[in-house]
Amino acid sequence: MPYVVTDDCIRCKYTDCVEVCPVDCFYEGENMLVIHPDECIDCGVCEPECPAEAIVPDTDGRAEAWMQLNREYSAQWPNLTRKKDSLPDADEYKGVGDKYTKFFSPKPGG
Repeated sequence: MPYVVTDDCIRCKYTDCVEVCPVDCFYEGENMLVIHPDECIDCGVCEPECPAEAIVPDTDGRAEAWMQLNREYSAQWPNLTRKKDSLPDADEYKGVGDKYTKFFSPKPGG
């Protein structure tokens, strides 16, 4: 049962979660992170570290809509294994609704 990153991460991209992940299962897009569901060991240490509350267990009702996106982009984006600065205007986008349709970018991070 893996954890999943939801659209609450978009335009924030806080990486506190990456720093605590024991298996390095986070992947970086231009403006969000995703978790590779086959690599996640369901330890849950990342969930409370996310300032945007964008990480949920796959048992959460919100996870179903994001599981495929996490799977698809974790296969395309580079692996992120260390904490980086969040996006410069991250705090302004924290809590904004409907971020996927407004702001999602399929481009890899770097």
